[in-house]
Amino acid sequence: MKVMDKVQEVIEAPLSAEELAVRYRDLCEDPCFANVPGSIEIDLWGRMVMSPASPYHGRIQIKLADKLKALGGERTLEAAIVTPLGLFVADLTWASQKAPAAENPLMRAPELCIEVVSPSNSRNELREKTEAYLAAGAEEVWVVYPQSKRREVHGKQGLLEHSRFPVDLADLFD
Repeated sequence: MKVMDKVQEVIEAPLSAEELAVRYRDLCEDPCFANVPGSIEIDLWGRMVMSPASPYHGRIQIKLADKLKALGGERTLEAAIVTPLGLFVADLTWASQKAPAAENPLMRAPELCIEVVSPSNSRNELREKTEAYLAAGAEEVWVVYPQSKRREVHGKQGLLEHSRFPVDLADLFD
C-alpha cells in the first residue's frame, strides 16, 4: 500500500513549465518518436498533440527563413517553446541572440514566432498559440495563410497593421 501512495494515478492540475520541459525532453530522447513526421506539442495536461506536415507547408517555412536571414540573428524551424498554455512548436522563430544550444525546449519565446497555417488548424488553436507565444515573451507573432496568401501580425496590443521586423514578403507565395 505504501508504494501506491507515491504513484500519481491521474494528473490533478496543469503541468508546470518545468514538468512540460521534462516531458518534452523525454519524448525527444524516446526512439519510438524519432521518425514521427510533423511536430509534437504537449498541452497543459500532458497530452500529446501531433500535426502532420505537408511539402508546401515546409516550402513556405524555408522561404520565410530565407527572408528572415536579412535581419541577422538566429532562425529556427520547428522551435519547441514552453508557454503558460502548454508546450507549442512554432513553425519558425527569429531571435536577435542565439539561444543556448542545449536548451530544449526553449523556456522563453524568441522575439518573433511564426505559425504557417495548415488545413487542420482551427481559428481557436491559432488564437491560443498567438496568445501563448506573446505571454512567453515573443514581441510579435505572425500567422501566415498560404491559401489566401496573406499574413497577420500580432503584438501584445493585438492585431498590428505592420511588423517591426522589416522583411520583404512580396514573392513568398510564388
